[in-house]
Amino acid sequence: MSTTTDAASRTATSGPELSKGTLVAGLLAVCLAQIGLAIPATLNGLFQTDLHPVGSQLTWISDAFLLPVAVLELTFGLLGDLFGRKRLLVGGAALLAVGELVSTTASGIHQLWAGQALAGLGAAALFPTSLAILAAGTTSHTQRARVIALWAALLSTGGFLAPLLGGVTATYGSWRWSFIVVTVIAAASAAISARFAVNSRAPEGRSLDPAGQLTIGLGLFALLYAIIQGPTDGWGSPSIVTAFVLATVFLAAFVLAERRAKSPLLRLELFRNRSFAVASVVAVVGMFAFLGTAYAVSIRLGAVQDQPPMRTGLAFLLLNGIALAMLPLTERLLKTVAPRLLLGTGLVLIAAGDYWAATLPITDRAFASLILPLGLVGLGFAVTVSSITATAVNTVPLPLAGMASATTNLLRDFGFTLGPAVIGAVALSRAASSFSSTLHGSALPGALKGAGSTVLEEGGPLAVNGASAASPKLADLHPLAQDALGHGYAIGFVVCGSAALFSALLALVALRGRSAASDEVTALA
Repeated sequence: MSTTTDAASRTATSGPELSKGTLVAGLLAVCLAQIGLAIPATLNGLFQTDLHPVGSQLTWISDAFLLPVAVLELTFGLLGDLFGRKRLLVGGAALLAVGELVSTTASGIHQLWAGQALAGLGAAALFPTSLAILAAGTTSHTQRARVIALWAALLSTGGFLAPLLGGVTATYGSWRWSFIVVTVIAAASAAISARFAVNSRAPEGRSLDPAGQLTIGLGLFALLYAIIQGPTDGWGSPSIVTAFVLATVFLAAFVLAERRAKSPLLRLELFRNRSFAVASVVAVVGMFAFLGTAYAVSIRLGAVQDQPPMRTGLAFLLLNGIALAMLPLTERLLKTVAPRLLLGTGLVLIAAGDYWAATLPITDRAFASLILPLGLVGLGFAVTVSSITATAVNTVPLPLAGMASATTNLLRDFGFTLGPAVIGAVALSRAASSFSSTLHGSALPGALKGAGSTVLEEGGPLAVNGASAASPKLADLHPLAQDALGHGYAIGFVVCGSAALFSALLALVALRGRSAASDEVTALA
């Protein structure tokens, strides 16, 4: 997959033996990136209280981090192949630290967006590079399966630690301390990578692809902008329609550019490999289901029910912590169980947990009610995330493993980005409609109805919920707003469950038949 910088005579299909220093640096890097990605969700309730975001502004806090990750992962995978992965591990961690410092000092929502975007840019370098530098040192499918399982476990460890860090620091300090802790971890990661990681790269046959990088970046940005802003601006508004049109044009241009490029950013032939293609679809839809669930939980507990950050943190421990506990079992399953059965089982568990969560009334504040449904989602995620990566990377030739890992990371994180965007759009649109119709049909005084309509128009249903909880004059609006939001996010859980169920059926049906090996030969001969 790679050659070392000081051994140019070696072929691109070989690489240095995986050292302990490289293993530690790569695993810490992916853990850091996932902590940065997951920690804002724990703090959504505090952001709503302290910064008073309106409309889609709360969604943009999470997606400001996720957007550069989804848009630039392929580019950073290529840059690592060309110029060395160690540099990207160090630079990515340093940039993430800078972004978190900017977030720490944020006095308003726009600075927080800027800080999270910078941190996301650093994470965009860390996600594909950490997996590629680890896979470069493997010499067999068995060893690579073990490294992938470790990488996926540290990915989940980051998701496990983020809510714990967020909950503790926000409870005993403020949400700003959460970002300070991430800054310290990022500085440590940069230092460890600089000191102990062994560089690797795979420049053979690779070069910059400006047309591909530009078109996929603009296309994904336009698509995500349209999805996130749609509920606020109106789906038929000129800005949203234009964004969807631009997304279609740029993504079509990306396909054309990759077909013509001498050294494409993404070899489209990879998708002729049925296992890789199915894993790619499942990566987007399945991971959308998981992070959409996590986002809905964070809004339910934080912004809607105004429960303490530690309660949200405990919920996220259920969603992410099971993967860490299951590491020995996951590694064994990857070696012994067919990928379609692992993917199908994991996604069915996610769907079951989502459908269960959708039945919980918004007035139910007991944490015990969430344990079983979130436990099912967490168990399903533990099985699914490793299976997706292993299916995608292990079914392509070793020289293309770097591109496959970068592509899988991009698609997984694009699914993650879609989670808050789509679920936020669906839930807030439905909640606004429900609140408006209930308000106008209620027996509340006209002045109170007018006040409720004004707050709804200016800030959306979350703003009505927050304002009515804080102001005695608007207190009668609170049950209506909370009920509307509960209904909206229940629909969000159903959407996530349906996406997971679709992915499960796709994996079970489409991965049946020809072996992965024959797929590989047919697609990439």
